[in-house]
Parts: sequence; structure tokens; C-alpha cells
Amino acid sequence: MLKVYCYSKCSTCKKALKWLDGNKIKHEVVDIKANHPDEETLRKYYAMSGLTLKRFFNTSGMQYRELELSKKLPDMSEDEQFRLLASDGMLVKRPLLVGKDFVLTGFKEEEWKKILL
Repeated sequence: MLKVYCYSKCSTCKKALKWLDGNKIKHEVVDIKANHPDEETLRKYYAMSGLTLKRFFNTSGMQYRELELSKKLPDMSEDEQFRLLASDGMLVKRPLLVGKDFVLTGFKEEEWKKILL
């Protein structure tokens, strides 16, 4: 079953869940703030995704801006970035969609259609 890490107040997450429901795609919703993925899990998702590590960061989030991560990430090691992501679910790009053999960050309908329909 698909796992979707979401934040209940996020409009993009709401749109993604509505899309999944509308397409009758079964999924489990995980509150990314209360039950965010730990470092080991994030490393696994990163390896499955084929994406850059920066794509896992919620670059439009308040914490990202407050911590000035746009300036700091380029100088951080991969280990430091993983530790940071694992420290706060609000730093993780959402929704985070996890399937058996794929991981997608954010909701891009065309991308989700290609993988799920």
C-alpha cells in the first residue's frame, strides 16, 4: 500500500489526497509533523527516489527560511543534511509519496499519473 506523508494544514497535501481518493488509489496517510521519517528511512527513500537530496527539503517552508538553509545546504555534508531532515518533519518536502519501489516528493499531477495510473 502507498504511504503518503502529509501535513493536515498543507493545501498541496489536501490536493494530493483528493486526487488519490478521486482515482480510487488506496493509501495510508502519515502525519509528517508527528511521525516524520527517521534518518535511516530518509536514506532509504532517497536511494529509491533517484532525486537530489535537495528535492527532499521543503524549500518554501518557514523553518527552511528561518534557518537560512538556502545559504547553508551547499556547505553541509550529506550526513548533516540527513540529520537535519530527520530532526523535523516540517523540513521535509510534502507530500512525500512512498510506494513499493518508488518515492516522489511534492505533488505534480502528471508525475503521479505516470507512476500510479
